[in-house]
Amino acid sequence: MPRDDRPNILIFQNDQEQGGVVAPGHPCRTPNADRLAREGLRFSQTYTTTAHCCPSRATFMSGLYPSRHGIYNNVLNPAAIHTSLAPGVTLFSEVLREAGYALAYAGKWHVCADETPKDRGWQEYLATSTGADFHGLRWEEWLERARTEEDTAPRGRGEIIRPGWGRYRTYGTRPTTPEAAPFESGDWRIVQAGLRALRDLAEGDKPWCLYIGPNGPHDPYIIPAYYAKMYDPADVPLPPSFWDTLADKPRIYQRQREQVWGQMSEDEYREAIAHYWGYCTMQDDLLGLVLEALEKTGQAENTLVIFTSDHGDYAGAHGLFAKGVAAFDECYHIPCVMRWPAGIKNPGRTVDAFVNHADFAPTLAALAGAEMPRTSGRSLVPFLRDETPADWPDALYSQFNGVELYYTQRFVRTHTWKYVYNGFDWDELYNLAEDPHCMRNLAHDPRYREVLSEMCHKMWRRAYEEEDIASNNYITVGLAPFGPMWGLKGL
Repeated sequence: MPRDDRPNILIFQNDQEQGGVVAPGHPCRTPNADRLAREGLRFSQTYTTTAHCCPSRATFMSGLYPSRHGIYNNVLNPAAIHTSLAPGVTLFSEVLREAGYALAYAGKWHVCADETPKDRGWQEYLATSTGADFHGLRWEEWLERARTEEDTAPRGRGEIIRPGWGRYRTYGTRPTTPEAAPFESGDWRIVQAGLRALRDLAEGDKPWCLYIGPNGPHDPYIIPAYYAKMYDPADVPLPPSFWDTLADKPRIYQRQREQVWGQMSEDEYREAIAHYWGYCTMQDDLLGLVLEALEKTGQAENTLVIFTSDHGDYAGAHGLFAKGVAAFDECYHIPCVMRWPAGIKNPGRTVDAFVNHADFAPTLAALAGAEMPRTSGRSLVPFLRDETPADWPDALYSQFNGVELYYTQRFVRTHTWKYVYNGFDWDELYNLAEDPHCMRNLAHDPRYREVLSEMCHKMWRRAYEEEDIASNNYITVGLAPFGPMWGLKGL
């Protein structure tokens, strides 16, 4: 049936995939992401604004920082700061629907607790992590566990002993055959729903947008044996920052490593990383199934495919796993590859400009011939045309408000420096040109006082622009070395 020439949009966004995994030369095998990059664009410096599912997804969907969209931590948890998007927030799906797009959703939502994708313009084929999937324990559940649980067994391989919390299994395997491995997971159920949606959309006469959101490679890394055995732990190198003592970093970083992950041996770290890589390869195989189905529709030529994630995973860096308050790139740097045969000029390029989650919504709106009513980001369309705007931002900014422990943390990152403002502990400053793995904290070195001043200036300017209340001026609260007035001089 006839349709206009605006591109279809296929988004494959998984959960907790580290950006480095798809970088050229990485040991983890991701042939389908690599193929997308060869046939399209690799955005090598893409970052989340918050290393936590809900605020990062709300930013991806809205193009707004948390200070504007209102989601700060896990919305499906009794400790949620907010469970609803702020009044007046528009998501890109609503803009695309108004512009005449057909929309379909399969996978993880986790944007707010009081709405599901259908409330924001999507046709739901399968929506997970909605308000119906509340997963926080209430006190009566803790009481029931306390009455029934006995835990005296020795620690198993990859296990973390947590008295009174229940054991945590960092990694593990499920038996399966190589042929069945991609299909024996909850993520296959999501992808299967996405494939049904793809067939239905392709039969219509409207441009379409399909979102597929698997739950992997989120911890714990419990995966089919085929993938668990794909990488030999003996061949897995520990990250260069693994031997960081964290002595010059916030105490909570040290506590997480010593109390939690430090229970594991170096061999267990290697096994955990091997399982994480296997999980990422499984995600890539699922992506391949989607790409194969897209080819069969005959619409791949004018379909923009986006592969990305909501945030990363430490994956052993600095001795940590999962995600949390530690503001290291392994958790903030995410994969981003795009392919659009009919619309990307000079494919095969790598774009090294800074990109963040807030840039996706204005990009998708622009491709639909519309615009977001408000945005904290900028459209990436010029990069698709092989153009680099002269005024493209030269820094990244985070907004982290603390998961379920309410830390106040912000960072500013340029290509050379990274400054982390920790309202709960000492700050961090790293010279990325000399110390890319953030091993030496220079925040207390008087030789870098001018650098701290400049980075605080950038931080407060951005906070002003985003109406971000990261602190106030009370004597026990205003602890940044240079306060907001320092950043707002000259406005």
